[in-house]
Amino acid sequence: MSSIPQNKNELIQAISVSYEKLALDYERVPNALTRSLAIEGNVKGTIISVCDTLAYLIGWGKLVLKWYDFSVKGKDIDFPETGYQWNQLGALAQAFQLEYKDWTFEKLKKEYQRVIQDILTLLHKLDEHILYGEAWYKQWTLGRMIQFNTSSPMKNVRTKIRRFINNNTNK
Repeated sequence: MSSIPQNKNELIQAISVSYEKLALDYERVPNALTRSLAIEGNVKGTIISVCDTLAYLIGWGKLVLKWYDFSVKGKDIDFPETGYQWNQLGALAQAFQLEYKDWTFEKLKKEYQRVIQDILTLLHKLDEHILYGEAWYKQWTLGRMIQFNTSSPMKNVRTKIRRFINNNTNK
């Protein structure tokens, strides 16, 4: 399999494997450290928490679902999100963190699991052509847009979480 999914099955596999690995890493983080500011943020010079990484992944996952929902309803999609341009992704990440700032680590993990399950359920319903047969946003297929905003950021976050674990625990 290429590092970039080329079809529906590879996309499902990439999301599933990335999620499973990351979920195991999150289980290794002691609850007492989940709000410690010790991870490089998405905005240069910022430091975020483990919980903030979950908020980021939940936010992007929900956007993927929203984009698809809007597209099937014939609604205009304001990419990446209303009030944000593609050059403002750091500010969007901070908005996700603010939205979930009062959620517990356990609640964030459950919400993240639900969002990933919703994305996988959607992918199982879609056919290959819808995912990879034609451009969906500019030159990108729907499958590629989903990958950009699910498995790719999961891999990046996993690197940060593993570094956090190694630097902050005895595990």
